[in-house]
Parts: sequence; C-alpha cells; structure tokens
Amino acid sequence: MSTRRFSDNLKKKPNLIALLICAAAVALNLLLGRAVSAVGLPLYLDTVGTIAVAAMGGYLPGVIVGFVTNIFKSISDPSSLYYGALNVMIALFATWLASHGWFKKVQGVFGLTMIFTAIGGGLGALIPWFMQELTFDSESLSGMLYEAGISSYGVSHLLSSLIMDLPDKVITVLLVLVLMRLIPQKYYRLFSLKGWMQAPVSEENELSATKTRVRFLSLRAKILIVLSVSLVSVAVVVIGISLRVYHKTVIKEHTRIVQGTAEIAASVLDGNCIREYLRSGSDAKGYSEAEQQLKDILYGSTDIAYLYVYQIREDGCHVVFDISTSNTRAEKVGSIVPLDAGYADKLDDLLAGRRVDPVITNDKYGRLLTAYEPVYDYAGKCVCYVGADVDMSQLTAMERSFLMEMISVFLGFFILLGVFVIWLVQYHIAFPVNTITACVDDFSNEGDSQEVLDADVKMIRSLDVHTGDEIEKLYQSICRMTLRQTEQMRNIRHLSESTAKMQEGLIITMADMVENRDSDTGAHIQKTAAYVRIIVEGLKRKGYYTAKITPKFISDVVRSAPLHDVGKINIPDEVLNKPGKLTPEEYEIMKTHTTCGKKIMEDVISTVEGENYLKEARNMAAYHHERWDGTGYPENLHGEVIPLSARIMAVADVFDALTSPRVYKPAFSLEKAIEIIEEGKGTQFDPKCVEVFMESIGEVKVILHKYNGDI
Repeated sequence: MSTRRFSDNLKKKPNLIALLICAAAVALNLLLGRAVSAVGLPLYLDTVGTIAVAAMGGYLPGVIVGFVTNIFKSISDPSSLYYGALNVMIALFATWLASHGWFKKVQGVFGLTMIFTAIGGGLGALIPWFMQELTFDSESLSGMLYEAGISSYGVSHLLSSLIMDLPDKVITVLLVLVLMRLIPQKYYRLFSLKGWMQAPVSEENELSATKTRVRFLSLRAKILIVLSVSLVSVAVVVIGISLRVYHKTVIKEHTRIVQGTAEIAASVLDGNCIREYLRSGSDAKGYSEAEQQLKDILYGSTDIAYLYVYQIREDGCHVVFDISTSNTRAEKVGSIVPLDAGYADKLDDLLAGRRVDPVITNDKYGRLLTAYEPVYDYAGKCVCYVGADVDMSQLTAMERSFLMEMISVFLGFFILLGVFVIWLVQYHIAFPVNTITACVDDFSNEGDSQEVLDADVKMIRSLDVHTGDEIEKLYQSICRMTLRQTEQMRNIRHLSESTAKMQEGLIITMADMVENRDSDTGAHIQKTAAYVRIIVEGLKRKGYYTAKITPKFISDVVRSAPLHDVGKINIPDEVLNKPGKLTPEEYEIMKTHTTCGKKIMEDVISTVEGENYLKEARNMAAYHHERWDGTGYPENLHGEVIPLSARIMAVADVFDALTSPRVYKPAFSLEKAIEIIEEGKGTQFDPKCVEVFMESIGEVKVILHKYNGDI
C-alpha cells in the first residue's frame, strides 16, 4: 500500500522524478569516474550521466547534472571546480544536438563525439595551460609530440589533450546510446523539469508556444539579453576587484616572504667576517659554511628566485656572496655590480646603512621584487646587505591562474543561472503570454459562429494561468472580457437573426403582393429562389467566378431573389393579367417593370443603409431580362457586363416561366424546357449558368415536383 502511495505521489510531482533522475545521473558520473580511476584507465567517463540526461530531458536537467557533478568532484579534487564550465557546455551541446536528431544517425554520432572531444580535450587543455599549478594527464604524450617536432609545446599539448580525450568521449557516447536504447522514448518526459504556471499543454502546442513571431525581439530574448549584460557586468566588476585584491595580497604576502628570507639570511652571517670575505674571497675561514647556509635558505624556498650579499659603496655593489641558480651564474666574490636602478633614490640610505623598503625592479635579471636587509658587526655598524629577490613573472603567472579560476567558475555559474532563468521565463512568462495570445487571436477572428466563440471562451478559461503576478491579473481580465463579449455577440446575433427574419418576411410579403396581382405566377418566387440557390451553389462547386461568389454573395442573392419582379407592382392589371398575347405597346409597358423595380430597390437602399444584399436585389430586378448576346432589355447589356446575380436569375426565371402554365399558354414539359434553355446557352444565357443548372437537374426535378406535381 505504501509503495502505491509513493508511486501516486511521484505521478503528482513529476519534477520530483526529474530531480531523482538528476541525482542518479550525478551518482553515475561519480561512480564511473571513480571506477576508471581505480583501475588506472586513462579515461574520465564523468559526463555519461550529463549527456544522457541532457539528451532526454533538456537543457536545465543536463546543466544541473554537469555542474553538480563537478561540485562533488571538487571535494576531493579542487581543480575539478574549474572544469565545471566545460561539463555545462557539453550539456548544452548535447541538448541541442539531440533536438536536431544527431543521436539517431551514424554521421551524427560521429559528429557529436568530435564536438564533445573538442570541448573536453580542446577547451579543457586551455585551463591547465593557464593554471600552472595543475598537472597534465597528457604531459608525457605532449612531450613526445614536442620532441617529434610537432610545432610548439603549446600545440603539442593541445594535440595530446585531444588524443587522450577522444577514447573517453567515444566510450561515453556509446554508453549514452545504450542508455537511450534501454529507456523507451515515452519515458523521456520524466527527465525534463516542468514549471507550469497554467494548465499543461501538449508537446506540439508547447513547441508552437515557444516559436512565436514577433516584430523585433521576443520577450524571452530581451530578458536573456538583460540577464547576460547584467551577469557579464557583475562578473567583470567582481573579477576585476578580486584580481586587484589578489594582486595586492600576493604582493603583500611575497613582500613579507622576501623580507623574512633576507632577515633569516642576515641572521646566519657574522658581520665581523665580511671584510675578511671580501679580502680573501672563498678561501676565507668560514666562507664555505656561510655560503652553504645561504644556499640552503635559497633552495629551501620555492618563492625566492635569487639570494646574494652586497657591500654597497659609492662605486657600486661589491659582491660578498652570490648564490647561483639553474638559470643564472653567480658573480665572483669581490666583483663589482651596478646598483639596481630601482634603488637609485635610496642610495644615501644604503650607504648610511639604514633599512629600506622592498622595491620592484626591472633589470637584466627580469622584473623582481627585491628586499635588502642590513648585516651589522659587533660595533653595530652596517657592513653589507643581504638581497633576496622574488621573480615577478612567477607572481604574474599566479595572477593569471587566479584569473582563469575565476573565469571558469563564473562561466559555469553563468551558464547554470542563464539556463535556469530561461526556464523560469519560459514557464512563468513565455508560455502563459503566448498561449493567451493564441487563444485571443482565435477568439478575435471575424465570422466565427456562436458555438466557436463559446468554445474559444472555454479554451481561454481552461488555460488556468496562475502565475500570481500581473500576467495572471491580465489573464483574468481577458477571461472576463471575452465572456462579456461572447454574451454581447450572442445578443447581437439574436437581434440580427430576428431582424433578418423580419426583413425576409417583408421581402416575401412584398413579393407576395406582386404575385397576388399576377394571376399566372403560381409560387413563382419560391421556385425561382430555389433555382437561384441551385445555380449559384453549382457555380461555386465548379470553381466559376471565384472572386465574386463568396458566402455573402450567395446569401445576398438567395435572400433577395424573391424581389426580382417587384417592379410589376407598377404594371396596370389589364397588361399584367391580359389573357392573350401583348401588343407592342403593352409589351413596352411590361418591360418597364425592370426599370421600376430598379428604382424601387434604389429608393429602399438609400433609406436602409448598410443592407448590401438589396444591391443584388436591384441588379436582379433591373437586369434579369438582359441577354448574353446583348439583345435584352432595358439597357442591352451583354456578357459578363450583366451582373452575375441577374444572369443567374435569367436562367431561373425563364425555366420557371417555361414549366409553369400561363393564361396564354400551357406548361412545357421538362424535356422541352431543358431543350429551350440549352438552345439559349451562349445567346440568351450565361453558358456557365446553364452548365451547372443542367448538371443539377435532379435537384430541379425535386423543386418541380414539390410545387407543380408531375409535368
């Protein structure tokens, strides 16, 4: 039962699983490192866990494992701390290369092995190069390469480091590949750290929320730039101050060392014997013993470069003792050497036998920190000075090593902190803002149905943003705004639908008024409206007139079709309902129903602004008797100059007239009506309108049967 409860707790806290995996990866790095060290193999294998976690879990877990591994290693090996930046860089590259599929291809595996070797062996060679107190594992190989004539020692050292690191990275990559094969890909998500401040999204949505288009720089990029500039500025200032303090401390410490060494050397000399040493040289009694003591003092210190004893006179420094070193030959006893230029302003004090402060000099022996300690005889008179030198190039190397240490440590912390901040920004700012933006964009699309708007509001509310800051406040405001706007749209749609129904009712009423005056029409407006719908939908289906036929155009044409004969309201009854053939004069009167209809609709349009569908009603009322060949009325328009809605209505109107009985003729059969329509193709009618009408005869028959019965 306790095991199940523990498992359930892990599922509820996925980050706990990821942290446990990171801890296991750190342990794996340390164990493999200890194992190869114990058996004496020239390998490290301390990045296996780092690369594996980075490849499967992402940047942050990989960087954490790499950095923490080196923190633990530095407990027993302090120099490991300075290599933390390299392991962190390896984690970054492993994540990036894994996201681009390098671990799945042979050439990719070869490439990432070379990259890891370049980081570990190439950049790793620079750290001991600048930190002289560290030993080189590849020193013997670098010496062999150098002796073989491979360029300079530096290049030899770099090559040897790369050669020695290559087997380690080959084995490391192979072990990582084994781990990635043993662990199913569906479990990779357990390796990543998540910090959702909203309802979690799918991997696909997570990727789209990460890659957003912005005009210049994304918010994440701006924060990263500010963070980078801030961290670099702080690092430069801290390193600069630390280096300055370190420089002063090193100078102060070595001043104390060089003064102490000079004092110790002065204490072992017998001031009463100095004159005899100068007169008799190394043959003087006790000279060899005193010289040996001075050698022991010099050779026993790693900080002191030179140790000597001078008797300073007006003509220069008379050598009493000069201890030889590996790179400098000693001056003979009694020889005269010039006083260091750095002590020129202290000559009077030296001649008077007074103590002087240490001075940094620069002569043929290099840049030195020199301390002079007077040696007195029994009478208390200064008979000579013991000089001790510290080589300043050694101090410079120490400062350079300290600088490298600081840069290495800061770089590791910088990358770790940068990745962590990016992770925080991703989950606390980028994801919430981008998902809110995407939902609001979807919500703001015009033409969405009420159901879609309701679904969009539900989607926005389901984001559950809980960042606890201004973003959450903005999110809550957006939720309230979208909800109110949706309700307003619902009310507007209801009002619009009611208005549309009222308008359609008025249209039908007006059309019925005309139809009731015409004794021959017989459901003419219903049938023509149905035929118009069939034709316009057929044109859309065939891809004809795509620029013109939009959903709005279809709606406008179908809604206003019943008004095509509205002008007949001005035609006298004796003409409109004449049982026989019209005379030429009466026909001219009948033709005026087109112009009358046009005027009626234009008057309505001028009164009811914004009702664009009435424009198509005007076009159909005015031009549905125009012919494709230009011989129609009232304006003798031709071809596509005739409004499309009127060309559609022409086919529908004539077909209904042919298939409906009139006082002056019986109804034609369907076959005869179709034959007449086909004959008018390209002369009376738009060929494309006829084409789609003929292709929809099945639908036409349904309309005919509904209103006419069998014909």
